[in-house]
Amino acid sequence: MTRKQLIEQIRKKQSYLCVGLDTDITKIPKHLLTEPDPVFAFNKAIIDATKDLCVAYKINTAFYEALGIKGWEAMEKTAHYIGTEYFKIADAKRGDIGNTSDQYAKAFFETLPFDAVTVAPYMGEDSVKPFLQHKNKWAIVLGLTSNQGANDFELLHTGGEFLYEKVLETVSLWGTEENLMFVIGATRAGELSNARKLTPHHFYLIPGVGAQGGSLKDVSKEALNTDCGILVNASRAIIYASGGKDFATMARTIAKEYQLEMAQYL
Repeated sequence: MTRKQLIEQIRKKQSYLCVGLDTDITKIPKHLLTEPDPVFAFNKAIIDATKDLCVAYKINTAFYEALGIKGWEAMEKTAHYIGTEYFKIADAKRGDIGNTSDQYAKAFFETLPFDAVTVAPYMGEDSVKPFLQHKNKWAIVLGLTSNQGANDFELLHTGGEFLYEKVLETVSLWGTEENLMFVIGATRAGELSNARKLTPHHFYLIPGVGAQGGSLKDVSKEALNTDCGILVNASRAIIYASGGKDFATMARTIAKEYQLEMAQYL
């Protein structure tokens, strides 16, 4: 998906919501466990309930890889079911030496139909570049994350700036605004305006709203730009809104709340 196409979908739906399909088989409604593929059955219902309210879906690959071949098959079926109208993110946090990263990129961009992969920049440019070589595909590079461990490295002072600032400044030169995004956690809303100064036009993937306590109002105020420029991810708050047979209906209710609030800020 191109940047232009993504922006068009945001404007059309008045939404910059990304629904996170971090599907844990131990948390889905029990009645689905009799399905031939419980994870895919759950995902399909969530997608059907939210598809007019969001512009993106994020699949956290760990929840699928943990199930072995059945999980991988569920992920592949889910990615295909989502379709081409939506920005599909493989939240895999890959990043290795160049030839290995090249294979990761092929896995998610050629074998699987994802538009973007989350990437860790710790090993430097040659570990990120392979993800930037595929037409109309994106690398979403970890910038400033929501977890407590961000204090260990990302918020270290290095030469008068935080390490995450150095990452944003450096990595932004490796790609363009057409193929490179950054992860900035919603619980770091105080740093979002600072990040925007360093990368004013890049899109951000912003996790941490909802169950992790991030404020949609705060991140929108600090990070929106003229092209919207953000995808706000909500996972648990939407997909586990109910543990009963009404799970899809309740997921839609919560997604609609997000969409209506987002429409006010656009």
